[in-house]
Amino acid sequence: MSDAETTDPVVDEVVEDDAAAEGGEPAANAKSVLEYLVKQVVDDPEAVSVSTSEGRRGGIQLDVRVGEGDMGRVIGKRGRIAQSIRTVVRAAAVKDDTTVDIEFVD
Repeated sequence: MSDAETTDPVVDEVVEDDAAAEGGEPAANAKSVLEYLVKQVVDDPEAVSVSTSEGRRGGIQLDVRVGEGDMGRVIGKRGRIAQSIRTVVRAAAVKDDTTVDIEFVD
């Protein structure tokens, strides 16, 4: 199976559009993918915000804030949704040639 068959065209379009709008921000692809995924899970996508800062091991830290009552939906049972989001976003960060840490902030 080739990459073209395994990627979602909607995600690819979101990543390309947001990365161009970011103007070269570090981890722009990872941030775009993170925002997209979290907005798909929550009830109030307008309340989702992602901020970047210097990470612990020389990478980038992405802090996610969601609306009231949506944190449980993002974390999921036993943290499965959050872990899945982290896995996908870390894979997207490879395209940015960086590492990311993701924190879900109340």
